[in-house]
Amino acid sequence: MRLVDFRGRPATRATVQSTIPRARLNLEAVTPAAAETVAGVRKGGFTALVDYAARFDGVQMETLRVSASAIAAAFASFPALLREAPHEVIARARRFSSAQQPAPVIVGFEGGAQMSPNWLPSDRADVYAPGGKAVHPSSVVMNVAPAQVAGVRSITLVSPPQAEHGGLPHPSILATAGILGIDEVYAIGGAQAIAALADGVEDETEDRRLAAVDLITGPGNVSVAAAKQLVRGEVAVDMEAGATEGMILADAFADPVLIAADLICRAEHDEHAAAVLVTESSSLASAVTAEVARRTDLTRHADRIRAALAGHRSGIVLVDDLDHGLRFCDARALEHLAIHGRDADGAAGRIRNAGAIFIGASTPVSLGDYAAGSNHVLPTGGTAVFSSGLTVHTFLRTVQTVHYPPAALAQLRNVVGVLSAAEDLPARPCTAPGTSTHPPARG
Repeated sequence: MRLVDFRGRPATRATVQSTIPRARLNLEAVTPAAAETVAGVRKGGFTALVDYAARFDGVQMETLRVSASAIAAAFASFPALLREAPHEVIARARRFSSAQQPAPVIVGFEGGAQMSPNWLPSDRADVYAPGGKAVHPSSVVMNVAPAQVAGVRSITLVSPPQAEHGGLPHPSILATAGILGIDEVYAIGGAQAIAALADGVEDETEDRRLAAVDLITGPGNVSVAAAKQLVRGEVAVDMEAGATEGMILADAFADPVLIAADLICRAEHDEHAAAVLVTESSSLASAVTAEVARRTDLTRHADRIRAALAGHRSGIVLVDDLDHGLRFCDARALEHLAIHGRDADGAAGRIRNAGAIFIGASTPVSLGDYAAGSNHVLPTGGTAVFSSGLTVHTFLRTVQTVHYPPAALAQLRNVVGVLSAAEDLPARPCTAPGTSTHPPARG
């Protein structure tokens, strides 16, 4: 890992960005192809999806929807331990999601006026589960659990068909869907899946049809991200997530073995992953460097880890002190921030910009990946300065209700009249019930 001496430099967004660059999703290169695919699905429907499955997945499709028997078979094929483990994860994820539910609120004003922001779930949402280089059933849980707690009436799941699994999505994806109670699953992937979800697919045969959804969540490759951008506005979409990111802020009292393990866990995900240590201690930096080298040689994905750790988005950054390190981490706003040292709790309370903060040596980031109960769908590329991870709120919207009795209306009639006149909209002044010069309409 490269060593960056940041001591004596101001921790502004510009200087931090130049030191540890942000990941940028380059959608321009793939957008034309994604747009062609989206247009093809809109025009050709099921026939177009069959063509794309043959071209991109090497699968000859006859249906879109995965049968209940196929989902049950995938679950039955799971080893016993894998069938049991998700239940604890799901329970924790649902418990954390339940705590995010907004409480009902009624706001009262003079004269008996009342308003309320009524939180309502989306009617129909979809979870996209990728099936490329890595398959992540844990991500299915992270997306489905908050949708279920939010009360989404209809939840679907799409995942690419795979030739090695008979044209079905990966068995672990199907089994996890079954555990969660999701029975509407479709074998579609890529930009074509996003197009099908946004517009729906009409066909005379039931298992070739797909009703359009209102919201799409779940990670995917750059083509999926480009397609989401193309259909945004017709349907709601979640964040355009990049490669995983992890930063550790540590003092001289931190354990280099635990820090090295966390850095390697991030790097193991992807060659483009970011794994960063920020510390005031030169001795800790040296110890972590040696431990990372030792442990990497023992791992299955050593080449992938080395590529990520040697990348320009990773490194060990030396800072002046804890305050300087906190400002550095805040300016960088990475997806995951772990804090190791004597006052991890106090330091965590001073961070404003991060997808999730993991406090103390006994709270590894990998815990959040799987079983903590927190959601691992988090903002990347510095977007934590303005966006949040996936929560119940992702699947909710507000419908405002406004009720003004005549007495309350009377108090504001003149205010509305003045403002509407100022905006040259003279037809807007309020008319109280019973003051109209025209009789009420009948029939």
